[in-house]
Amino acid sequence: MKRRVTAAVGAATASALLGLMTNSGSAIPAGISAPSSDENTNPWARALLADTRPVGPPPRVTYEGTTASSANPYLAMVPNPEDIRWRYWQRKLASASALKAEAANDLTVTPIVHDEQEPQGTNGSNDRRRNAETLAGFGLRADKTSAVRVLGTLSPPQPSYRPAKTREDNGSIQKATRTGINKPGEGIKLRSVIGDGPHGSRGDGSGDFDIYKVSARAGQRITASSKGSELSTVLVVYERFGSRWDWTEVGLDSLNYAVPADGDYYVLVAASDSYLVDPTDSGSGTGAGEEGPYRLKLGLSVFDRDFYRVRLRSGDVLGGTVNGRSEDLSVMRPDGTEVFGSTQDASFIYPMESPLPGGERATVSYVVEEAGWYTVSTAHGRGAYDMLLELYRPGAEAEGSTQKIFLDFDGERVNTGMWGGRGVSNLSPLSAFLGRWHLPSSAEDRLIEKVVATVRENLRRDLIARGLNDDVRVIVLNSRDHADPWGQDNVSRVIVGGTIQQSGLFTIGIAESIDPGNFAHEESALVLLDILSGTKDSYFGDASLNYYLKPGSKRVAFVGQALGNVIAHEAGHFVGSWHVDQFDKRANIMDQGGNFAKMFGVGPDGVGGTDDDRDVDFGENELNPYEGFEGIEDTLNNTAWAF
Repeated sequence: MKRRVTAAVGAATASALLGLMTNSGSAIPAGISAPSSDENTNPWARALLADTRPVGPPPRVTYEGTTASSANPYLAMVPNPEDIRWRYWQRKLASASALKAEAANDLTVTPIVHDEQEPQGTNGSNDRRRNAETLAGFGLRADKTSAVRVLGTLSPPQPSYRPAKTREDNGSIQKATRTGINKPGEGIKLRSVIGDGPHGSRGDGSGDFDIYKVSARAGQRITASSKGSELSTVLVVYERFGSRWDWTEVGLDSLNYAVPADGDYYVLVAASDSYLVDPTDSGSGTGAGEEGPYRLKLGLSVFDRDFYRVRLRSGDVLGGTVNGRSEDLSVMRPDGTEVFGSTQDASFIYPMESPLPGGERATVSYVVEEAGWYTVSTAHGRGAYDMLLELYRPGAEAEGSTQKIFLDFDGERVNTGMWGGRGVSNLSPLSAFLGRWHLPSSAEDRLIEKVVATVRENLRRDLIARGLNDDVRVIVLNSRDHADPWGQDNVSRVIVGGTIQQSGLFTIGIAESIDPGNFAHEESALVLLDILSGTKDSYFGDASLNYYLKPGSKRVAFVGQALGNVIAHEAGHFVGSWHVDQFDKRANIMDQGGNFAKMFGVGPDGVGGTDDDRDVDFGENELNPYEGFEGIEDTLNNTAWAF
């Protein structure tokens, strides 16, 4: 479930929101503690207040007596994704991306300008892929320009609001006011009061809430506004998740909610210092707060989505941003499959060497699999927008270079500050962890051979066999068999060893960047081994390889395969791939942490190191839904074209 905040908070309202405290924070297991700055705040207030606080350093986590920094989850393989404070990291990325964009070099090419052909104030002429406007002068051929600015306007139709009334008690899903809204263009307007129901201050005092039902279809928009009200309000959308209802979007005096699926949705109006614990129980509020009259406009509308058509070649690296009154960008293949949809700017994740644009409301990056006519679209807003698209060839192709990936098993003195750690740290070698997997020291050579073979399969052999790049140029080296080449041109490395305590980072693995197109060829990643070699009974037991090892397991084979997959995962980041959904049916090297049996290649018997263990590869999967992106990511060809 993705939750979204649609309004920033002023100081006075922020103060009021902080006034209500509940015990809504999730339990933290023994031995692990998280910061308590806002853990017990009203969840609506916590989400809204997140936008008012300085970004600051990352949250701190205490693990087995060691305090460490939370690792950036976009770059890291975290032990448990449920512990991630996504709002902090989304704000961190947005803030850092804006600062990075200010320092970025100007374009070396003057973009051509395309003015949207759809007349301003209308919609329908470019709202489908089949009638997309062609950006004819955009491309990498000699007669084309590799950058284009698209200036357009979104003009979604507005609802027609009819007067309506409501009556108490309407503070639960079951008792909600039936608005009759079920078609785009329909809406209601009314005046009502918070505090006049049976649970207000003159009733049982648990708090008065008003809820309104809207029936909608996927792709439509529920809009709500309480602007002009005497009462300081909070507006909340409730959506069904399986057998339960939970809130999915919150705003102060306005909401603009993109409906994800056909069904009934419920919009709650409350005082900004109140919280309803159970939306199916109107008496479950945590206490009456401010009371008074409010105004509400509630309606249903459709998007105005503008489509543009671009001709792309296999291996092209497309970067795009949008600014102004639009909130999203989306790239689709010729068959209409969405391959990258974004409502955020995560370009801070790119290395400084990357030429891809960022610093705007939404940013996309995409490495093209096959040549054809692709579409780029924008929607989710009202008013003028400014879209920038840029096109490049992969960094290795442009330079004619061969990438070297060095696997360092020997322990390393490294500044973990590049990943958000404490600074210069001494990391233990792989050999220090053999006993924790019940392997003798004599097994180290065989283990390294298995790890290296797995990484070479993932980063070279599979790319040559199944990828679309006919000229894959990558060499995998290791510290047992080769002198350390770190510091030379075109050498990136993965350090395999060390612990959370040594590094100051609460993670299993982390990369230096996500680099679509692989424009930076000298980067570092880290794979820590304490959680991976922990006991099977620890809190993160399923993240430990010991969780899957039994007396009959082929230990070297399983540990080597699992470590090789994790190493390839981190290398996959710094050559261009984002996380994909770890809970879908297909295993992928770029699965986010949290479903480790898939990542490690454990077979149906649930035991590692047996004949039914599975080969995990790069491939196509849904982008990870928690990270704010949508679409199918082809991590195989992202990686193949990186080399």
